[in-house]
Amino acid sequence: MTDNTAPPAPPAPSMPDWEKRFRAPRVGLPEWAQDAPDRSLFVSNATGTYELYAWDRATGAQRQATDRPHGTTDGTLSPDGEWIWWFRDTDGDEFGVWVRQPFAGGPDEPAVPGLEPAYPAGLALGRDGTAVVGRSTDEDGSTIHVVRPGGEPVEIYRHRESAGVGDLSRDGTLLAIEHTEHGDAMHSSLRVVTLDGRTVAELDDSRGGTEELGLEVLGFAPVPGDTRLLVGHQRRGRWEPMVWDVATGAETDLALDLPGDVAAEWYPDGSALLVEHGFEARSELWRYDLAARELTRVETPPGTVSGATARPDGTVEYQWSSAAEPPAVRSTAGGVVLEPPGFRPPGSVPVEDAWVEGPGGRIHALVQRPAGRGEGPFPTVFELHGGPTWHDMDAFAAGPAAWLDHGFAVVRVNYRGSTGYGRAWTDALKHRVGLIELEDIAAVRAWAVGSGLADPARLVLSGGSWGGYLTLLGLGTQPEAWTVGLAAVPVADYVSAYHDEMEALKSLDRTLFGGAPEEVPERFAASSPLTYVDAVRAPVHIAAGVNDPRCPIRQIENYVDRLAARGAVHEVYRYDAGHGSLVVEERIKQVGMEIDFALKHLPR
Repeated sequence: MTDNTAPPAPPAPSMPDWEKRFRAPRVGLPEWAQDAPDRSLFVSNATGTYELYAWDRATGAQRQATDRPHGTTDGTLSPDGEWIWWFRDTDGDEFGVWVRQPFAGGPDEPAVPGLEPAYPAGLALGRDGTAVVGRSTDEDGSTIHVVRPGGEPVEIYRHRESAGVGDLSRDGTLLAIEHTEHGDAMHSSLRVVTLDGRTVAELDDSRGGTEELGLEVLGFAPVPGDTRLLVGHQRRGRWEPMVWDVATGAETDLALDLPGDVAAEWYPDGSALLVEHGFEARSELWRYDLAARELTRVETPPGTVSGATARPDGTVEYQWSSAAEPPAVRSTAGGVVLEPPGFRPPGSVPVEDAWVEGPGGRIHALVQRPAGRGEGPFPTVFELHGGPTWHDMDAFAAGPAAWLDHGFAVVRVNYRGSTGYGRAWTDALKHRVGLIELEDIAAVRAWAVGSGLADPARLVLSGGSWGGYLTLLGLGTQPEAWTVGLAAVPVADYVSAYHDEMEALKSLDRTLFGGAPEEVPERFAASSPLTYVDAVRAPVHIAAGVNDPRCPIRQIENYVDRLAARGAVHEVYRYDAGHGSLVVEERIKQVGMEIDFALKHLPR
């Protein structure tokens, strides 16, 4: 159902624009049940906390399906649309179990009785009620279990290295698994098995871990009895799709003539692919006809498509935004698909592209200048993205917009390690973890100062997760370059972080460093912010989630103790959640604290 005549939004409440952008109600791209497309599930912050909502498109009825103090975003629908499955952890620690509730409402119940709590590693639901559950624990490594209706969980896969559920075939007979048994957690291989665990087909572009080439499951063809699996590969130095028939072994190379990374998913009848193309921090959509081997543009505005899905009637629904314009869920049929309740957030300023020559090649940075503040130089925030395998894009973000409202310029750097610029760019940081990225950030910093954009006496280094890690590492290895540091949920003591983090991240770290801390201690020491903490001169603000399984609290306390021991200027904010917060007011509180800290310590 597409709403082409959405009513005007009510006026925004009286508060600063930067707070309005966080508080304005938002909705995510609705997922729809494969055999009941009128039944949808979406995420919204309408109550002030991000939760799951059920939406019956036939009647227009919506209801809040989950309600937890720390929020809920991990959920899906059963193929028949009768059940909402969602993952229940404890206070954001990501360790828990799957539960389910009727789509129309009712009490939650254990979805897979007999399975102990774990970190999630994929979920696939069959049309006969069968569930395939991927799990990860420190004790067992990766396991995959098949649960038949009314039956006990049966383990069909186990390995110490990271692995997870990819997809279940339409008829429920074949399961695609992504695994890293070869020890390279950045480049997965694929195995297709029957539901008793018998191997049907294997695909390993890494050749046993000797080649840095990865694969990913994009989905089985949505046709009963069809054994075609859509696969993402890196054989030409970037991500792009191909079709692999797991029964015959035939591989159909699509060779799409598009620059940048390419992903895809099936149209519901299996005749075409919805292609998502990302290039230089923007994205767009295409339709690829498999029989005619033809690409047709799906018209979307310039900016970023953060999710898209093809509906049974052939229309495409997608979530779109740009740095200047807030997100909206739109349809190629026209208009807005799902309108958030309440007021719309204010816009912000557009991004400019900066290309800077760096030690590893051209670096792409996104730059925003505060409106109405002249030509600069400005106090400037270098906002570093997490991941590291992620990238900043021309998309709406309330955090950067808040700094712009306070008169700061914002620079976001897609340093080596970022996705979207080819496999070699993403893989470059191995063995010199953190130091490679900071070389690129230093090059962009020099450009920003030399061009007159940034005031060298008022430079803020900031980031969350991997960006928080780079912030602390940068403050210690480039102490004269930065005036203030703001690190949220960072890696601060890499050796302690390794021992306390979730098992899947241990596998990633062994890949990045070439081994565990006991095997390559010099690499961990060279890349750990704790090694350089005594060189830090800038005042530093650290925010940490006490239940964070990715950047655990103990290793942050080790770093803070060293700051405190020498009387370094710092503030620490500990909050009761995991790797970030899904509560709007908590997020506003943290951003406000960071802005106040920067304004207090920057020269006027």
